Amino acid sequence: MTTAGRPLKARLKTAKGRTVSSQRWLERQLNDPYVHRARQEGWRARSVFKLQELDERFGLLRRGAKVLDLGAAPGSWSQHAAKKGCRVVAVDLLPIEPIAGVERLEGDFLDPTVQARLAELLGGPAQVVLSDMATPSTGQRAVDRLRAEALGETVLDFAAEVLAPGGACVVKLIKGGEAALMPRAAARFATAKVVRPKATRADSSEVFLVARGFKANPEPA
Repeated sequence: MTTAGRPLKARLKTAKGRTVSSQRWLERQLNDPYVHRARQEGWRARSVFKLQELDERFGLLRRGAKVLDLGAAPGSWSQHAAKKGCRVVAVDLLPIEPIAGVERLEGDFLDPTVQARLAELLGGPAQVVLSDMATPSTGQRAVDRLRAEALGETVLDFAAEVLAPGGACVVKLIKGGEAALMPRAAARFATAKVVRPKATRADSSEVFLVARGFKANPEPA
C-alpha cells in the first residue's frame, strides 16, 4: 500500500513478552527493501548486496578462484561467490546450511586450530579473503571500534598467510577503525580503500576495507 507515491511503513502491534528492541528490529526488517529483495531473489541475507556492490566495483570474484569467507553465516556471501564460479571455504561460530560449491567449517576463526584447518581445506593459496565478522557490541562505540580493529588486524595477518600474490581481502570495520588498519594494509597490498556500500543501514557505523594486489614479499617498512 502506498500514499502519495510512497510506501506505507508497516507497524507491528506490541506483543506480550516482546522487548522494545526486538519490536524495532522486526519493524525495521518489515520495512527494509533489501530484505524483501533478498527473499525474492533467494539470498540468505540482505548483506549479499554489499558484497555484490564491492564485487562489481573492484572485480573481486572470478570463476575458479579460491575464496575464504570468514564469519559466513547464514551464507549469503558464500552464495554469491559460489554463483560466480568460485570455490569457497566458509567458517562461522554458527552452523551454515549446505551451499553447492562451498565447504563449511563450524568453529572460532580466532582459534589457531581452526585457522590451520581452514588453510588445509583451501588446499593452496586463496585469491580472495572475505570477512563480514563482527565482535559483540558493548554499546560503547570506542570499545567496539577497538575490538573491530583488533579483529581486522587478525584477519589481515591471516590473509597474508593464505593469499596468493595479487590476491584481495575485504574486512568489515567500524568507522574510524580504518585509520589503524590502513598502514598495515598499504604495506601488504598494492591498493587499499575504505567503502560504505549502499546497502549498509543508515544507522550502521560499519565500513569495509578493500585491499587488492597482495604483495607476497612486501618491502620492509
